[in-house]
Amino acid sequence: MKISYNWLKQFIKIDWSPEQIAELLTDLGLEVEGIESYQSVKGGLDGVVVGKVLTCIKHPNADKLKLTRVDIGTEEPLQIVCGAPNVAKGQKVPVATIGTTLYTDEGESWTIKKGKIRGEASHGMICAEDELGLGKSHDGIMVLDEKLKVGTPASDVFQIENDAVFEIGLTPNRADAMSHYGVARDLKSGLVQKELNLELITPSPSAFHIDNRTLKIDIDVKNKELAPRYCGVTISGIKVEDSPSWLQHRLKAIGLNPINNIVDATNYVLHELGQPLHAFDAVKISGNKIEVKTLKSGTKFTTLDGVERELHEEDLMICDAKKPMCIAGVFGGIESGVTENTTSIFLESAYFDPVSIRKTAKRHGLNTDASFRFERGIDPNITEYALKRAALLIQELAGGEITSDLMDIYPTKIKDFEVRLSFDSAKNLIGEEIPKEIIKRILTSLDIKVNNVTEAGLGLTVPSYRNDVQREADVIEEILRVYGYNNINTSRKLNASISNTSKFEDYKIQNIVSNQLAYQGFFEILSNSLTTPNYIALSEQLKEEHNITMLNPLSNDLSVLRQSLLFSGLEAVSHNINRKRNDLKLFEFGKSYHNFNEKREEFKHLTILVTGNRDYEQWHTKNEKSDFFYLKGILTSVLERLGISRFNEIPVTNDVFSEGLAFKLGKTNLLEFGLVSKSVRKHFGIAQDVLYADFNWDNILEIVKRHKIVFKSIPKYPEVRRDFALLLDDNVNFESIYKIAKQSEKQLLKSINLFDVYKGKNLPKGKKSYAVSFTLQDENKTLTDKQIDKIMNKLQNNFEKQLNAELR
Repeated sequence: MKISYNWLKQFIKIDWSPEQIAELLTDLGLEVEGIESYQSVKGGLDGVVVGKVLTCIKHPNADKLKLTRVDIGTEEPLQIVCGAPNVAKGQKVPVATIGTTLYTDEGESWTIKKGKIRGEASHGMICAEDELGLGKSHDGIMVLDEKLKVGTPASDVFQIENDAVFEIGLTPNRADAMSHYGVARDLKSGLVQKELNLELITPSPSAFHIDNRTLKIDIDVKNKELAPRYCGVTISGIKVEDSPSWLQHRLKAIGLNPINNIVDATNYVLHELGQPLHAFDAVKISGNKIEVKTLKSGTKFTTLDGVERELHEEDLMICDAKKPMCIAGVFGGIESGVTENTTSIFLESAYFDPVSIRKTAKRHGLNTDASFRFERGIDPNITEYALKRAALLIQELAGGEITSDLMDIYPTKIKDFEVRLSFDSAKNLIGEEIPKEIIKRILTSLDIKVNNVTEAGLGLTVPSYRNDVQREADVIEEILRVYGYNNINTSRKLNASISNTSKFEDYKIQNIVSNQLAYQGFFEILSNSLTTPNYIALSEQLKEEHNITMLNPLSNDLSVLRQSLLFSGLEAVSHNINRKRNDLKLFEFGKSYHNFNEKREEFKHLTILVTGNRDYEQWHTKNEKSDFFYLKGILTSVLERLGISRFNEIPVTNDVFSEGLAFKLGKTNLLEFGLVSKSVRKHFGIAQDVLYADFNWDNILEIVKRHKIVFKSIPKYPEVRRDFALLLDDNVNFESIYKIAKQSEKQLLKSINLFDVYKGKNLPKGKKSYAVSFTLQDENKTLTDKQIDKIMNKLQNNFEKQLNAELR
């Protein structure tokens, strides 16, 4: 939120610098994230002065140029070449001197330099108004008042507005500070604590009066729950035109573009007092009637941005006798807005239900200055005052008369909050006793009324605009932020307790695995748990009835909690590939969420995604593609790091993987991994292969907790390796070889490895060749050739009998 320093000083006359004010506002909880400078003319016309044209003759080498001598108050007049047709002797003109920087409307800049134009020296520039940023005319140079003194800075002549703009990071609970008045009110409380009791100046509505009653518009609030208060008045005989410069500067300083004097007046009051207003062209209101109501679902309505929207049955609308005109508190309609031909308006000021406005704004994807304030909760008791303030401002800017009674529909007054404050509670929560008189002074400065005082505490009435202060703890927080967190002494004694935690805590195991994956070149990602329900269609394993749906989603694409981490991971892969990062190794710890028979459950996962080359491209190494076996090695190393070295491998067949495996320990599922199917990749626009692994982290944690580390000595005797080249049927897999080998020799066979697969020429049809290594070792003695040959013969016989294998 942007707050203008000059505007703020209209409410509270203070000579503090912007930096001092920013420091105090931050201490009060209105954190100032930065201070920007604003100038009504960029550059502030530095280097531009008033000059007098002493001579003006035709340029000797150009028909359309003039050669002038201009007095700017220096010892010698300047010779300036000028191409303007209206330049003449005796004129007072703005002169940009050497070194002056000028700016275009687009923000581009150029610097005036000494130079020659058609052979004649030119030592400056006589400027038109568009060249100085003072207008759009380029018909000729500006001719100034002849009474001006030569050498006067142009910034003094044109009264350049210089301002400082605070960027305040407003927290959602501080709805009371969503305006310059609200910030000034808080600033005053902070100054009271510093013993500076300054008056808070507010615009007076006393001049408001009804001129006649020639344009009456009836108001019918049909839904009083969604519109607890609604005010309106008509103004006739107005003239719509550009706003005066002072108003334009105020709006531009906080980042708003001026539109016309009527719309600018409503925007001004919104940012001045925090009350959104809306002006309707009174001629376009059918039946001279306003109805505040909801419409049936599916009703079409075109907003000011030209977009046709379908209304929801809960959207509160401002309608006339025939049609909707405005989405209440959010956005106006295209057919009822103020135009340059408008001569009479109906001016609206209202208090709408915050929850209703929030839902409507999110439903239609709209975020306006009005909805920003309504959905956080504005002051319900400022509605009429703000309407009078805006009406007077419009009369000042556009003329006109008040032509109706001020109608105020407020059937049930919103009450202030009653809170009881205990002095002991304040002391315990703050950690220090603040004198009672200071507490009462702070509360009074915050417009919190002290109804009664006892030795034990205070009976308080909190104004309704402070909808975040409804409990004793909230009042104590208000006292503390105004008193100053920095004024609370810090205890010199630090009390701490030592907690005994298990080495198997989830975060510790996560750190172990994260570090290992990071060492192997992986990057951790963190994706949103909210996702689109459309991903259900990508896998038969996911069911729509298992979705957990958000009651108030931010958008349709973020309306359910994810049932799988795969799709959010593929979003990250697609995002990176689209930005030329094709070699990816990613991992993520996260949860999936499921609704099983009305019982909501969540499961923790570790997921890994690999695509592209294993390593970054380098001149001295050959790039290798990440494949199924590379990922399998990564997964095996993770399990071994956690002490899980023995598990079963089971093929996985589903519509997510084109080929996959599962690792299981007994009946416990550890993980599933494989090559993501082409149909799933296509949905994300991914052409290259993607490998995906999904650890059941909850099961992993349970197994790790039961795991006992066993130490054994390093064998003293050597290991022996023997290789077989086996000719096998195509349908035989390595797992079959592994099982047969393990059953054939359980003690001396330490490892089995498939190191080559060949399919192609010189092999019979339907056959393939596996090159398999077998490592043998006896931990108590050296193996003899006879023992080794016996084991290898046994392996060969079993392979031939059970797999119909042949040695090549």
